[in-house]
Amino acid sequence: MRPSTGRDGSETAWTRLRARARRRDWQQSTEGTVRYALVGLGWWTTDVALPAISESEFCETTVLVSSSREKASRIADDHDVDRGISYEEYHDGAAADAYDAVYVATPNAYHLEYAETAAELGKGVLCEKPMEASVERAERMVDVCEDASVPLMVAYRMQTDPAVRRARELVKDGFLGEPVQVYGNNSQPLLEMIPDENQWRLDPELTGYGTSVMDLGIYSINTTRYLLRRDPVTVEARMSSHHEAFDAVPDERSSVLAVLEDGVQMVSTASQRAHPDTQLKITGTDGQLELRPAFHGECTLYASNGDLTVELSHDSFEAVEEMTEEFDYFADRLLSEATIYPDGEHGLTDMRTIEAIHRAADEETTVELD
Repeated sequence: MRPSTGRDGSETAWTRLRARARRRDWQQSTEGTVRYALVGLGWWTTDVALPAISESEFCETTVLVSSSREKASRIADDHDVDRGISYEEYHDGAAADAYDAVYVATPNAYHLEYAETAAELGKGVLCEKPMEASVERAERMVDVCEDASVPLMVAYRMQTDPAVRRARELVKDGFLGEPVQVYGNNSQPLLEMIPDENQWRLDPELTGYGTSVMDLGIYSINTTRYLLRRDPVTVEARMSSHHEAFDAVPDERSSVLAVLEDGVQMVSTASQRAHPDTQLKITGTDGQLELRPAFHGECTLYASNGDLTVELSHDSFEAVEEMTEEFDYFADRLLSEATIYPDGEHGLTDMRTIEAIHRAADEETTVELD
């Protein structure tokens, strides 16, 4: 943390920010354990989610669910998890007494069916973003969970990142003045990361409306909504695909111009076939906040207001693993019955925004959101 001197108001905001920097400001519970069943055992679950839960305070993985019992059991043995079951066994209620909540990390178009079973079994649902492959299926998920009175959270890990939460505190304290404009970018070389041209993120039947906005652009959209508490009002968009692997999806490259509530202008770009880069910059009448890298890696917050400049790096915090924070946040909400901020209705706003973005690009027009 490296502040310089500046205006009285921004110094006061910085003083309060520094006092909060080492606290889990969301935490309500102090004890208890939530047992998770992890549904879908791709690399994200095995390489990221399982280690994150093992480092958590309120969580334990007790069941793994995959396409076959053999695969699930093998990975369960490798990670010292009690049970491994198949998707079919999960839907039949096998091992239901061994877990309290499910984490759904399958391809987008399968999220609903696993959330439906969890709701039938009375289990909390932590669903990866985006919620589903379409707005209609996401709406069904919200209805199912509401009807069964089970908690539903969408896995927006940036909302529990300490740097992002500190940026939110600065916005609340008036550090920016009035927000004016936002720029966000999220890009990665998908085919270098996963060298398979037939992977599910390039299959519209599994990914949904497209690939870059659904998988990457959603970070800029949702993190901005979290920070500013303003939702998109209108969107315009341009998309194109160039590599043959992207023939079935429209948005190998995408750019979005959105107007948020109160006239805030936002530009968001995303690509699944570009040099890796993540950044989010919000400029106001008095100051500026920048997250760089924003969405992958060690998130650092840069803040400027008058003569005050601040760099709040990833190692400034005690608890900094985003996924550990995310799992503990949901467990904390289940244990305390406190309000979940990124709930199903919150996730639906992103789904409706993404659908509008694709419609705006397809029709080459401005689309208004209800």
